[in-house]
Amino acid sequence: MKFGLTGGGTGGHTYPVIAVAEQLRERVDTELIYYGTEHGPERAVAAEHDIEYRVVPASQVRGRSPVRVTRGVWNLWRGTRIAKKRLAEDQPDAVFATGGYASAPVGRAARAKKIPLVVFLPDVRPGWAVRLLQRYATTVTCAVEGSQEYLRESKTVVTGYPVRRQFIEATREVGARRFGLAPGVQTLLIAGGSQGAHQINIVVKDALPRLLERMQIIHITGRDEYAWLERERSQLPVWQQERYRLHAYTEEMAYAMAASDLAVMRAGGSTLGELPAMGLPAILIPGGFSDQNANAAYLADRGAAMTLPGEEIGGLADLVLDLLDNGPRRAEMAQAMRALGKTDAASVIAGILRGLAS
Repeated sequence: MKFGLTGGGTGGHTYPVIAVAEQLRERVDTELIYYGTEHGPERAVAAEHDIEYRVVPASQVRGRSPVRVTRGVWNLWRGTRIAKKRLAEDQPDAVFATGGYASAPVGRAARAKKIPLVVFLPDVRPGWAVRLLQRYATTVTCAVEGSQEYLRESKTVVTGYPVRRQFIEATREVGARRFGLAPGVQTLLIAGGSQGAHQINIVVKDALPRLLERMQIIHITGRDEYAWLERERSQLPVWQQERYRLHAYTEEMAYAMAASDLAVMRAGGSTLGELPAMGLPAILIPGGFSDQNANAAYLADRGAAMTLPGEEIGGLADLVLDLLDNGPRRAEMAQAMRALGKTDAASVIAGILRGLAS
């Protein structure tokens, strides 16, 4: 069987594709093709996982700038035309799309070519791409029950968020080794998403001496933020430098989570799957997007996380220290987080795709 894959722009849209691809590849007769933009982050991810890649033009359709909107509409039309040609050449048996503007032309083309289309919503609320694609979809899958009110009920299946195999295999011991952590010291994970988060990084930098007195830190900075934080790290006492594990990016997030006692993160779609898979309590600082606020609220309302609004981020260090001092509270949050996990989601979606393909 041959499957088309599409979705990108952020890790929250790309990683579910890879998780489902891992399950599809368990059958040796499977061929995969990833459709994405020329310079999108999904291209590097596809290459890392040895998935053939096809370029399809796409860009954001929404925005305040009339020029951006006009360019986005043009690329949607042009991308759909090129995607039709790519699909005609490749002839996949089904297409899996996870949203993000990169997936819109491919999803539209799949419908035009009468190829079964499975759409996955990684967030609680659908963005414009999923809202568009659900009208073309054969089946719509979603991460959480709270999404059903925004989707077409007759098409929708709640599968959970598909996580990569590492989130099932990772252990605390292996994670500690891979990130060079000291045994017996509490560990804080800080990650601003695949693109980093400058606001969080600034607050963390100011609080480093205070935090490192108490804990060791894995800080996933984002590639554009790494250099200046590395300069800040070099100014710390040597013993604190050893406690501050700085990374621009990691493909081993499951091991970072497994080794940690608490996470500070944005609230992109991946938090709905990866944090529950690892049972890791979190402080979530939503970015300026409605989807992140809804994601954070979903986890906080169920006792699995705490939400810290951006305007209150100055209190981050106090909140971290309070939670690390409160073992029973963290244990309750971890239990609530773990209860939300559905680690078989990738397998379920792969099964839906195989069923439609056959």
